Amino acid sequence: MTPHAEDAPLRIHHLWSLREDTVVGWDEEGRALVLSGPQGTERVEDPGPAVAEALRRMELGPVLLANLPPPEGRTTPGHETFTVVLSVLRGISPMVIRTLSLDDLRGPVLSVVPVGRSARFATVRLPAWRRVRLRPTATITVRGNTFLVQCHTLGHRVEIHRPEAMWVVSLLAWPMTPEAMVEVLPLPAELTLEILGYLAGAGLTVAAA
Repeated sequence: MTPHAEDAPLRIHHLWSLREDTVVGWDEEGRALVLSGPQGTERVEDPGPAVAEALRRMELGPVLLANLPPPEGRTTPGHETFTVVLSVLRGISPMVIRTLSLDDLRGPVLSVVPVGRSARFATVRLPAWRRVRLRPTATITVRGNTFLVQCHTLGHRVEIHRPEAMWVVSLLAWPMTPEAMVEVLPLPAELTLEILGYLAGAGLTVAAA
């Protein structure tokens, strides 16, 4: 008997894309990729095929790095490919959007969008016992069907695409531990913790007494 979709294991995807206002092209000598946008210009010197393909796909929209084509003679991208691509993406962080998504065809959960030249992002795994709350200077506004959570002193804003992420944000109005959030929210524990990890990585949570 085939299980229903809702009974299938939760699959969380971490996606990468470029800001929509970023343009990617080769320099005049064809040796470096040049990324241009409101944040300025970045150069990627002598990119290999994996890096060039990753940036091409990211210019079109969010991608799963595990889906990059493998090197010639391989069936999977391999650890060294991930390492090279990730190193380049860290170097152009002010132009890279990070997106948390599920494989339930309902769209992304949230996106972390760089808004400053010094923007650097990595998800943070908060200790289960540490009480945290939303940064007091953070604001929540609405743009279309998206909630924007941001602070003028931070290098990123978070775009909330689905209610699951907004449920986590709403609990951060009060000091609460990740462990308590997992118990309260009607969400898989891993999803709650990943949402928190993105919010914390963007600098939108602070330790609370």
